[in-house]
Amino acid sequence: MISRLVDRIVDTGAPIVVGLDPKLSFIPDRIKDKAFEEKGVSLEGAAEAFWQYNKEIIDSIYDIVPAVKPQIAMYEELGIPGLITFKKTVEYCKEKGLIVIGDIKRGDIGSTSESYAVGHLGSIKIGEETFRGFDEDFATVNPYLGSDGVKPFISVCNREDKGIFVLVKTSNPSSGEFQDRIIDGRPLYEHVGEQVEKWGLESMDGSYSNVGAVVGATYPEMGKVLREIMPHAYILVPGYGAQGGKGKDLVHFFNKDGLGAIVNSSRGIIAAWQNENYKQFADGQVGDAARAAVFRYEKRHCGCT
Repeated sequence: MISRLVDRIVDTGAPIVVGLDPKLSFIPDRIKDKAFEEKGVSLEGAAEAFWQYNKEIIDSIYDIVPAVKPQIAMYEELGIPGLITFKKTVEYCKEKGLIVIGDIKRGDIGSTSESYAVGHLGSIKIGEETFRGFDEDFATVNPYLGSDGVKPFISVCNREDKGIFVLVKTSNPSSGEFQDRIIDGRPLYEHVGEQVEKWGLESMDGSYSNVGAVVGATYPEMGKVLREIMPHAYILVPGYGAQGGKGKDLVHFFNKDGLGAIVNSSRGIIAAWQNENYKQFADGQVGDAARAAVFRYEKRHCGCT
């Protein structure tokens, strides 16, 4: 699967993943009003607003970016109607040729971990038929429980040609409370990075592994070290923009050939119509504003390719 993502990055020339993280506050009234008129002021109405909002963005960016990353928490907030929208969003993105990274951050052990992996990346046989759950291409995984929690995902990846991104050094301010703790003379995130590299050798796909890593743009020097520790891991880089990551910091996450990383931007693209830099779209042209934001993002900050 990682080879498909790399091919899409090369084809688009944009190492960008758009975070499809809808909030009602990001959605213009024209979309919300129509959704609430059709479905009522309810969870179902909000889920419909999410769906129509996502669809406008996807229709405007699918040909210029390689991947999207829906964060499942935004959809879970709306219960079952939200999860239905999550599934519809995944299916629609794949129809448009986009790689889908399910930002689910699952971490458990044994049969539970296997069920998470099957539900998001794999397939299940019921009677004589085979069915797929959410069916993302990649999923984010929390390694805190160790190999027992990660290896079931790797097994499904190998069986289904899918991939994962393992949390190594996250972008949030308090990540250092645990991740920076010194163990045997080195920070914990370096030990996790070494383990990601080892896990990755069990699932190689060309020059890179289907086992990637999450390393926040807010910690560029750590990213530089981790890039060396994990030569076969593609790095998913969150934390750019709203969380404080700067364009000049992104170069540390890439290899000399301009590959090796993909940078996430969420509200900076999907809510661009609300930004002063895109005031010409202030009447709620969410798709047009998102497309303009992608081009601006590429020009200013992705000279790294």
